[in-house]
Amino acid sequence: MLVTERTNEVQIMSIRYVEGIVPDQEALVALYSANGWSSAKKPIQLAAALGNSDHLIVAYEGDRLVGLANAISDGHLVVYYPHLLVEPETQGKGVGLALMTRMLKKYKHVHQHMLTAVADAVGFYKRVGFEKAGTTIPMWIYEGGDT
Repeated sequence: MLVTERTNEVQIMSIRYVEGIVPDQEALVALYSANGWSSAKKPIQLAAALGNSDHLIVAYEGDRLVGLANAISDGHLVVYYPHLLVEPETQGKGVGLALMTRMLKKYKHVHQHMLTAVADAVGFYKRVGFEKAGTTIPMWIYEGGDT
């Protein structure tokens, strides 16, 4: 493992994890589009939102953005993980697990960890320790168009 203090950059095998740097809009749109996320259609807002995250970790294979995770938190009681994306061709190779592990480590002191999972991602999140939130029902006002 290579750690570069100046940039807080970690490289494991061929995947390089970088914290706190928002990728360029073209790379973001490519990653979000590949995963079918509607926010790919709003690149300016997407980049701004990621820049305003409490924490952001991106994964690169060479110069190509292959994964991303962000968190929004008050730093004490609640952390919410709105985005965890891995390029479809890279899924199943441990990138999502590495991103989520880093987030959980950073926020281990926080009382409540929350996320909204699409149905086919529930198994992944269960493997990293998440469970259905009792009898709560996720609710939203959403302009994305997907359900």
